[in-house]
Amino acid sequence: MTTSITPGMVFVALLAGILPAIFWLWFWLKEDKPNPEPRGLLILAFLVGMLATALAYPIQKYIADNIHIGNLGLLTLWAATEEVLKFVGIYIVALRSKYFDEPIDAVIYFITIALGFSALENTMFLFNPIGDGDALATILLGNFRFIGATVLHIATSGFIGVTVALSFYDRRAKRIWISIFGLIGAIALHTLFNFTIIITDGAYLYPTFIVLWVFILGIIFISEKIKTLAPRSHVEYPHTGIVITIPNKSI
Repeated sequence: MTTSITPGMVFVALLAGILPAIFWLWFWLKEDKPNPEPRGLLILAFLVGMLATALAYPIQKYIADNIHIGNLGLLTLWAATEEVLKFVGIYIVALRSKYFDEPIDAVIYFITIALGFSALENTMFLFNPIGDGDALATILLGNFRFIGATVLHIATSGFIGVTVALSFYDRRAKRIWISIFGLIGAIALHTLFNFTIIITDGAYLYPTFIVLWVFILGIIFISEKIKTLAPRSHVEYPHTGIVITIPNKSI
């Protein structure tokens, strides 16, 4: 029998949903330890991620109810909704900020908003078993969200963050195209995850998790390389249109 949701249940769901995200955030902030970002901006990015979750749900519901393009098309649009909202959110609150001043910042900010998104999404998924009074289901689902969906959001947003970081010193037009490539790649990865888990009824659950973890390890490895990128200056010669990029001293 389903019980009514009490304030205590809401607190437990929030705690179970947010704690894994906080753990992941602590881990990734260590990547930016030499020059940490302002805590207020990181908190804002995390909260904007949660807001993106709240916005994604009605948009995805509208898509499901009004756009009939098959399962794969539906999953692609759902994934695009989440990834675009995260991208727009972090662009508004962080990428235009004066604190976005080194390549690794892109990875940190994108993963922070992803963890905010994941935190509220986890909380929403935990409401049903908590409302049913099923403690075991709550624990199992919480672990699944921690291992699977949270890692998915880290992987997709981390991928965009890496592409933005690697193009940090490029000219604006190139940065825009590379960012679009990163966004499309994130949508493709997100769609593939949803397809293997939902459409195949979990038949490829474990191989999918392994691929995600390898992907995360790749992002960590590349992030270490990104931290060594040398700042560069652009010198333009008047009346010639020639622009030369000069590497400065290594970080």
